[in-house]
Amino acid sequence: MADHSFSDGVPSDSVEAAKNASNTEKLTDQVMQNPRVLAALQERLDSVPHTPSSYIETLPKAVKRRINALKQLQVRCAHIEAKFYEEVHDLERKYAALYQPLFDKRREFITGDVEPTDAESEWHSENEEEEKLAGDMKNKVVITEKEAATAEEPNPKGIPEFWFTIFRNVDMLSELVQEYDEPILKHLQDIKVKFSDPGQPMSFVLEFHFEPNDYFTNSVLTKTYKMKSEPDKADPFSFEGPEIVDCDGCTIDWKKGKNVTVKTIKKKQKHKGRGTVRTITKQVPNESFFNFFNPLKASGDGESLFEEGEEGEEEELEGDEEGEDEDDAEINPKV
Repeated sequence: MADHSFSDGVPSDSVEAAKNASNTEKLTDQVMQNPRVLAALQERLDSVPHTPSSYIETLPKAVKRRINALKQLQVRCAHIEAKFYEEVHDLERKYAALYQPLFDKRREFITGDVEPTDAESEWHSENEEEEKLAGDMKNKVVITEKEAATAEEPNPKGIPEFWFTIFRNVDMLSELVQEYDEPILKHLQDIKVKFSDPGQPMSFVLEFHFEPNDYFTNSVLTKTYKMKSEPDKADPFSFEGPEIVDCDGCTIDWKKGKNVTVKTIKKKQKHKGRGTVRTITKQVPNESFFNFFNPLKASGDGESLFEEGEEGEEEELEGDEEGEDEDDAEINPKV
């Protein structure tokens, strides 16, 4: 017969169990404070199957067969979706042609090549009636002063600095523009988007049209984007619509001393042996909006690839086989 003796009213087996639990808890604490034990435990947890594919492997063969059928349906859906986006691109091309006459007239008004007619200049605001009544009363009082002010009012050509104002007030664009870019952007007259021709691979070109200026000889700077709208054979389920697979800029023909995409660094170096000091100068990349047009290809994930020799140029100035740096100075392009 089991001994069910009591101690202070508590069964002895309960007391023993409590002691064992306390000892086990202390031992667990000690073990969990051991880095090696924790590392081994983590490695064990990492090796436990927990991916969706491992889950599928646990399913009955009949269910896995049906899942494979669903995969085939999904791939077919992805290909249909790709065709949908191709037709959307055709639709964009169609409507771009309808927009273009309006955009051409916009450019004429901005540059001042054409003056809008009275009908084209008329604009009706939401508070038109209130403004009309207030305007009639004011006209009776200040009509003479208004005529005199109109005669003296300046009449600049077109809409000065139209696109520059847009760049300055759109967050996404203003973040790219440096202070020394601004005088150049004041010469920007128009931005156009040109889509690829029907039957050609999906692509579009951004055209930036500039008036003659003191910075470069190009009248148009371009950036071309090539796209694809088809599921990846290796991973068809990741398809989310057209993606840019390549892009290419253009060469900017900068006038002498006006290239804002580079800066000149001067460094003094002291020869270890002879003790003589020499000054070297070198051009290195400089932050600028106009780096956007660098004639660089892009990788599939949209990241720019550096031209050979471009990376590491600044590091080359950190040291020299013959000498040690003593002083350096930076000279920015004049704008």
